[in-house]
Amino acid sequence: MLRITPFLWFDTEAEEAMNHYMSIFKNSKVLSVSRANGKVMSVSFELEGQKIMALNAGPLFKFTEAISLFVSCETQEEVDELWAKLSEGGESGRCGWLKDKFGLSWQVVPTALPKLMNDPHPARSKAVVQAMLAMNKIVIDDLKNAYNSVAN
Repeated sequence: MLRITPFLWFDTEAEEAMNHYMSIFKNSKVLSVSRANGKVMSVSFELEGQKIMALNAGPLFKFTEAISLFVSCETQEEVDELWAKLSEGGESGRCGWLKDKFGLSWQVVPTALPKLMNDPHPARSKAVVQAMLAMNKIVIDDLKNAYNSVAN
């Protein structure tokens, strides 16, 4: 069976990043740590069932917003917790995007967003999109208020 696995390039922080992410996501585990000359070369780990590989390969390449890890959350509590932990030492962005302390982009998005955004009523959908565009961390109640502000 084919499987697609994100592969992350770090300068020297692959193991630190793996341990950081594993401290945030409850369902996580180390799959492997490869060393050469006493230094970590690569790591492989799992977060919530998603395998991720990371390599210490020097400062040649940096992360950009052109790729991000998308986390789908059921509740506002999940959004709040992940937003706080992932953005610590990094920076918050717009519309649920943030950069963690390693410069990796994440999207922390409640499952309510696409449900409300894809409503067949165009004015309601537009109201939800406009509300989201004004947010950094996405707030489900604010999305619902925007949705409900438009009459049927």
